[in-house]
Amino acid sequence: QVHLVGSGGGLVQAGGSLRLSCAASGSIFSINAMGWYRQAPGKQRELVATITSGGSSRYVDSVKGRFTISRDNAKNTVYLQMNSLKPEDTAVYYCNAQVLSHALYLAGSGYVEVWGQGTLVTVSS
Repeated sequence: QVHLVGSGGGLVQAGGSLRLSCAASGSIFSINAMGWYRQAPGKQRELVATITSGGSSRYVDSVKGRFTISRDNAKNTVYLQMNSLKPEDTAVYYCNAQVLSHALYLAGSGYVEVWGQGTLVTVSS
């Protein structure tokens, strides 16, 4: 079993910053891409940013220049530094990872998608 645990959400004023973290734990053989998604009230979940195991990243247009995704492969952890926050960034943020567990590796299976529990980010105007 592999789990993702996210943290770092909270309440911040517009223009402020927050840093989200998400650590993967369990019987991990390898992690491919990791990322952050968000879901605002009444809206569909959307991709915010992703990062490959090699460090290549991409962002949704609305956060480019304000958010930075990074990862520590040794700690199986992905981060999202969020600066210049806007009220429209208010959402539950979910981390995501493509994980190959030891069991799947030994079974000859591929990567599976694992989700964190979500952390709430509220930006007040």
